[in-house]
Order: sequence, then structure tokens, then C-alpha cells
Amino acid sequence: MEIEALVRKQRDWFALGKTRSISFRIGALQTLKKEILGSRAEIEAALAADLGKSAFETYMCEIGMVLSELHFMIRHVRSFAKDGRVPTPLAQFHAKSFTSAEPHGVVLVMAPWNYPFMLALEPVIGAIAAGNCVVVKPSAYAPATSAVIAGLLRRCFSPHFVAAVEGGRAENTKLLEQKFDFIFFTGSKAVGQLVMEKAAHNLTPVCLELGGKSPCIVDETANLRLAARRIVFGKYLNLGQTCVAPDYLFVQESVKEPLLREIERCIYRQFGADPLKNPDYGKMINEKHFQRVCRLMESGAIRTGGAVDTEHLRIAPTVLTDIRPSDPVMQEEIFGPLLPVLTFRDISEVITYVNGHDKPLALYLFTRSRATGRKVLGACSFGGGCINDTIIHLATSRMPFGGVGASGMGGYHGKASFDLFSHRRSIVKKYNWIDLPIRYQPYTSWKRTLLELFLR
Repeated sequence: MEIEALVRKQRDWFALGKTRSISFRIGALQTLKKEILGSRAEIEAALAADLGKSAFETYMCEIGMVLSELHFMIRHVRSFAKDGRVPTPLAQFHAKSFTSAEPHGVVLVMAPWNYPFMLALEPVIGAIAAGNCVVVKPSAYAPATSAVIAGLLRRCFSPHFVAAVEGGRAENTKLLEQKFDFIFFTGSKAVGQLVMEKAAHNLTPVCLELGGKSPCIVDETANLRLAARRIVFGKYLNLGQTCVAPDYLFVQESVKEPLLREIERCIYRQFGADPLKNPDYGKMINEKHFQRVCRLMESGAIRTGGAVDTEHLRIAPTVLTDIRPSDPVMQEEIFGPLLPVLTFRDISEVITYVNGHDKPLALYLFTRSRATGRKVLGACSFGGGCINDTIIHLATSRMPFGGVGASGMGGYHGKASFDLFSHRRSIVKKYNWIDLPIRYQPYTSWKRTLLELFLR
């Protein structure tokens, strides 16, 4: 079906009002959950083909996350959709005030390639739960997963309700020419700017989930062994192709060497003596991205790693030292298995550096000092993060996930997803048995006295 016709058909079908039924939405989510459970082998094979992901990592970071979100939303969507009662001002006596959630209408979800299954379907879950019709655009850089998503959605839903549009730049351009009621985009800052520009022509609201250079800070009070273990996990998961991966490490000078030794030990323990031969390690998404990250590895000095496999597009977990803020590796989001290391003496140096750059999507702080934790949280703006861990703040349906400033706008997961894909209307239901005359002309002194009384 042509893109323009697809959007028109979805708009016509949405107008029938079927998605306004909460039972319909729950049924749709249950159908999707059942189909995913029955398609695990197909999904695993697709992610192995696109990113070299192991079955374990695919379940932990993609399938399991989607199933968890589905389970949460199925349980809670009725309560999320209820009207919200609010107090009515005395000046509006006698009336009832409440808020009511309504779906936006026909929404577009544009997914990235790094977690191509999870980051396509988690926003779709929120859109369905809120009662929308959905057009999904999977990433062309992950063609096997894109085909699986398209087939899965065809088996679950009529294209008039939920449909996937496969393809590359031409399809992206055509989709952004259509009038949607809401656009959800996950990807790079550069493409996010284009999406926002196109959306502005129709005054379409957007949620942008972008990225940026997320700092990881380790002070001298931290548990270095545990910090190293958690940093290595968060940094090298999916070969660093994670939007919330620690992008660079700021370590206090007094503990730099012991921390780096622990990081080296953890790399060996988690990935083996030769990570490039580890069948669970994965690969870079394509040749272009592989070559870009290899060039960034020329910054500073290689402390650990540095090996590459050009045939299979793999780069070993690498630690870079002697890094200067002006080095190329510090000028863009790495999105690869390179960890540049900088040092600091006082935490105020780190705060100054972080605040002197775009607001990051995530920030990680390893410390046992409550004062340091309060100081960093109070001074730095970022999308979300962890104290004494990495990346796990996004693995919950009970907190919103999203960026701020250049790292994005809007948040989703759980109730935040429902709210994001809904418009909450404010409604006053006025009763007829009394009608206070204060607001009507002619205005008199006694009306003014009453008005001042009511509006204090």
C-alpha cells in the first residue's frame, strides 16, 4: 500500500472509534504479546544477522524488555485511562472538574538500528495502549529485524490499525511529508533536527529520543572493583552501540591506575582473552560505522584492546588514555566499544566540563559520598542515570526514560508512554440548579467584593 494511502486509511479507521475501547486496546496488546512469544526464534535469528547478538543478549535487551512492557501495560492501562478528578474552584460552584485522556490519532514511530526490535515496539505498545493507530518505520540498517517486525505486525493487526513501512531514506522522506498527529523518533541528533523541522510544517508534536556524550564519573570513594564490573558491562554491551552507554570516563587522579587495572581484569573476565573470538560479543552494524569508530581509536593511547576484525566488523573492548578534550573521540558520540579516560582532582572540574557541553542523555556517578552525589545531581542536567551503576535506569516501566536539551525531548515507558501518546483534556461539568451572577454585566461593587473573595 502506498504511504499516503496507508495514512489516509488509518485516519478513516481511527474515526470509527474502535480504538477508544479499553477492552480493544488490551486485546490488541495481548495479541502482540502472544505473537512475540511464538516468534522468539525468528527474532533471535534476525538480531544475530543484523548485529551478531547472542540469544541471551537478545532476550535480556530486546525481547524480554518488550514483554515486560507489554505485561505492565496490559495490567495497568485501565487505571491509566480513567478520568482524573480535580478540585473545582469556589468561583465555579457548582461543578465537577476532571481530566480525560484521548488518543492523538494516527502516530508515526521511527526506530533506530542499535536495538531495532525493542526500540520499535516499546513506543508502539504505548501508542496502542493510548488508543492510536500506528505507522512504524523500522531501521533499514537492520534489514532482517525490519522484515521480522513487518511480518509480526501483519500477523497481529490490520494495516488500518498498525502497519510497518520498510525501506530507507526515500520512505523516511515520504513518511515525513504526511500529516501525522504525533511523531516518535529515536536516532541521531542530526536526523532528529530534520524530523522536528518536517513536523513543524504541520505543527505536529514530537518526542525525540536522541543521544549524546554520556559521562561516567568515578571518585576516590567508589568501590572500584564493582564500579569496573558495571562500567565494562554498560560500555561494551552491544559493542557500545547503546545510546545510554558511558561515552567517556572521568576518574579521580588518585584512583586512576587501580580503576584501570580493575577494568582490564573485568574485560578479560566478561569477554575472554580474545573478545574477537567470543561468539556472544556481537558486531558493528555496518562497514561505514566500523570505519568511523576505528578512526576515533587514533585519539590518545591504547591502554587495553585495540584489536579489530575487518571481515566481521568487530572491534575489541578498548580503553584509551592520554585523552585531551580536543581529541576527535571527545567531539562526537562514540557509539562503539571505545572508552576514553580523563582525570580530575576535584569534582567541581567534572561539573564544569559536563555543564560546558550539550546536556547528555545519561550520567553515571560512582561514589560512596552522599555529599558528592547531591552536588552532582544538583548541578548537572541530564536525561537520566544511575549512582553506582550504568544503563539500568531505562530497564523499568515505572519511570520515564528520555532526554533533555540536545539529547531529546519527551519521555516514555509505562504510564509515561500512555501519557505521551495521549492528549489529556481539561473538562468542567457545570450543574444547572444554580448560576452565580457575579461574572455577568452589569458589574457592581457588591459583585467586585464577591469576586475578590472567590479569587484570593
